[in-house]
Amino acid sequence: MSTAAHFVAQTTTVEPCSTGKKALWTGRILSGFVTAFLIFDAVIHLLKPAPVVEAFAKLHLPLSLAVDLGVIELICIALYVIPQTAIFGAILLTGYLGGAVAIQLTSSNSLFGEILFPVYTAAVLWGGLYLRDEKLRALVPWRR
Repeated sequence: MSTAAHFVAQTTTVEPCSTGKKALWTGRILSGFVTAFLIFDAVIHLLKPAPVVEAFAKLHLPLSLAVDLGVIELICIALYVIPQTAIFGAILLTGYLGGAVAIQLTSSNSLFGEILFPVYTAAVLWGGLYLRDEKLRALVPWRR
């Protein structure tokens, strides 16, 4: 192997990030916070209190979609919290949250507040999963 090829091979080596108990618990806590928030969000879609009614009106969405969205969100959350389906659940929740961003773009809400809030939620969701799931770390390793 030439020196240049050897250098490239050494600099692009990737290894899965190994985590200790501290990182594992940080991941569990992050996942717990985001799960609690998303469950709250789904439940208020089902209950349709005044703030949900106002938000749907502001976003020009029919209130009849609230229950459907709440049920879809609960199914995605259930998949996220089951370790065997957590990655699939995270993918589905990312799609759900992406739809929330798309809907928010039609509003006059602030970009770094309401519009990007689902992106922040997805970042915490994936961060927590990354810290607590060794297979995900192996699939998406940090480069050295």
